[in-house]
Amino acid sequence: MNKYVLLHKGFVTPTQEIGEAWGAWFASIAEHIVDAGNPFGAAREIAKDGTTDLPLDLDAFTGYTIINAGDFDEATAIASTCPFISGIRVYEAMAM
Repeated sequence: MNKYVLLHKGFVTPTQEIGEAWGAWFASIAEHIVDAGNPFGAAREIAKDGTTDLPLDLDAFTGYTIINAGDFDEATAIASTCPFISGIRVYEAMAM
């Protein structure tokens, strides 16, 4: 099994319906979860030309989850079942 990092994108004010959808999703992928992750709060981007405070909006990365999957296609299939707000990115965590 390989590890994959899922970056959740997009923020809206949480509702009970959203919370229940996320709870059901985590339950449905329980066998794959390495780290259920945490939501993100305030963010800054640091670049050579300065630092910028980032807004919490539909383009923001708002949390992460780390999963095990047999391959990238399986990780993508798991991610596609997520009740994401705007999108989700899947990155393979490379072994060192």
